[in-house]
Amino acid sequence: MSHHRATALLRRSTLTAALIVSPVAWAATLVSGPSPFAGCTVGGGAGSTNYVNAEVEPYVAVNPANPTNYIGVWQQDRWSDGGAHGLMSAASFDGGATWAPVPQPFSTCAGANALGYERASDPWVSFGPDGTAYSVSISFDHSRNNNAVGAAVSRDGGKSWTNLTTLIADNEPSVQFFNDKESVTADPVKRGVAYAVWDRLELPNDNPYANQHALAFRGPAYLSKTVDGGQTWSAPSVMVNTPSEHQTIGNQIVVNSQTGALYDFFNYIHAPGRSAAASTNSVAFVKSTDGGATWSKPQIIASLQFVPVTDPNTGEALRTGDIIPEPAIDPATGQLYVVWQDGRFSGGTHADIALSTSTDGGQTWSTPKQVNTPTGKAAFNAMVQVNSAGTVAVTYYDIRNLAAGNTTTLPTDYWQITSANGGQSFGSETHLAGSFDMRTAPVARGFFIGDYAGLAAAGTKFVPFFIQTNSGNTANRTDVFVSP
Repeated sequence: MSHHRATALLRRSTLTAALIVSPVAWAATLVSGPSPFAGCTVGGGAGSTNYVNAEVEPYVAVNPANPTNYIGVWQQDRWSDGGAHGLMSAASFDGGATWAPVPQPFSTCAGANALGYERASDPWVSFGPDGTAYSVSISFDHSRNNNAVGAAVSRDGGKSWTNLTTLIADNEPSVQFFNDKESVTADPVKRGVAYAVWDRLELPNDNPYANQHALAFRGPAYLSKTVDGGQTWSAPSVMVNTPSEHQTIGNQIVVNSQTGALYDFFNYIHAPGRSAAASTNSVAFVKSTDGGATWSKPQIIASLQFVPVTDPNTGEALRTGDIIPEPAIDPATGQLYVVWQDGRFSGGTHADIALSTSTDGGQTWSTPKQVNTPTGKAAFNAMVQVNSAGTVAVTYYDIRNLAAGNTTTLPTDYWQITSANGGQSFGSETHLAGSFDMRTAPVARGFFIGDYAGLAAAGTKFVPFFIQTNSGNTANRTDVFVSP
């Protein structure tokens, strides 16, 4: 694939007349290109639709050893019922101006030397202080219950991936387990050290060997650690041991550079009787002061007041990161931040973006505050990051430009808002992208561009890494962009 460069404005050339266009966004660089997996035929099944050339769910990291070197990752060719043909990465060595895409070795579509699973999902990447990049995946089969967490490393800034490792595998006849929503965090100080975390669901599933009558389930959080730059990883250990009818999701570690303390953030779900209506969601974390050997009990930051995101004119669903909190830490002070979607500011009518922060290592947390501009319509997929100057940035999508009565398009915009005083107050928004038509997105339990996006810091600047739809273009529904 060749390098690509375009602006968000040019990508809107296929917008229909009914789509409201916001003021011109910052110029955005196109990262993704034609799918290298387009000819792959594995992973299908009755009722499954594959959206070839559809990229979703991006993430990005900046190399501290070379701050002009970025690596972005995403799902390539999304399936309607979970995962994608494979995961892609792309490397930039000029601060995001040009990109070189590279398939990652996490699914059969990536070739003979990749993990032999039909689909892959949940891409993540993190750089260590020596420039080693760590990437992880959820890899699984659609035709049976085989699933795993995979890891690989890059020592050349993202040009290639090596040391492919299976951190955990639950394959038939072990049919009651599914590993989900993994992430990886490189230690910002210790060379060669990184932490991979995920939840391991223990519940009945659609596999014919599963016990369909079992009501008990749980989803503990697991940890695997490398101390030799990804050459080997520790045997998975339980980090959050959940009781029956409780689970974690969205596990993600941040590291205090001064003290070495690890904080794993997640949504702590209690679902009695597996009833969604009775479920409670809480933004929570556990802490380790011994490099992940032992962990505190879960500490609740705030309730997560879940509100599904829908098109208010049609009632159609958008699948978003509505149960996934996103954390960040100030690299200089250790101040902690977490953002999530929440209905408390609208009386439960729609989702807004909530933020809470701690200045005392997680002992106390601020009352959740609304970060996004109130528009009366949903905001979603919030990300948070802190730069070297201590400025906090939050990015998010919203549908503020959807006019009443418009049922033919779903105008969606991408925004960034910042705080220079530790999250006490936020300034005016920056319009990063849009409007684009969300109705062009792949449909996977709703219009879907991912449960999260990418946001990194390169010194004092921020690097938003995100998806836009190519409005109306069903042959190339989405692409990955960066605002360098």
